[in-house]
Amino acid sequence: VQLQAFGGGLVQAGGSLRLSCAASGRTLSFLAVGWFREAPGKEREFVACVTGGGRTSYAGSMKGRFTISADVAENTVYLQMNSLKSEDTAIYYCAASPYYANFQTTREEYHFWGQGTVVTVSS
Repeated sequence: VQLQAFGGGLVQAGGSLRLSCAASGRTLSFLAVGWFREAPGKEREFVACVTGGGRTSYAGSMKGRFTISADVAENTVYLQMNSLKSEDTAIYYCAASPYYANFQTTREEYHFWGQGTVVTVSS
């Protein structure tokens, strides 16, 4: 499984960005896909995930502002980020797990990782 993340950039506080994670090698129906982020000086943290069946889970601080979705036809997972704050500045990574029926919220549960895409929110 290969993952390619893109869509990061510079945005003002309060703005929006949509990240994309294009998967190849396996259909999304048989993958759980998650987004993580790593801010400067901090550990990589869970953001959101979607199961192969389309169920979603979010970290508490992102709930209500971020939306994860999967487009099976495009084999791409999206992370819509609204009301961005300066503390959302980080490198965002997408990851995939073959245990597609379950929520995967820790780094150790993911087998495949994409390269990061940088999100910078200016205040």
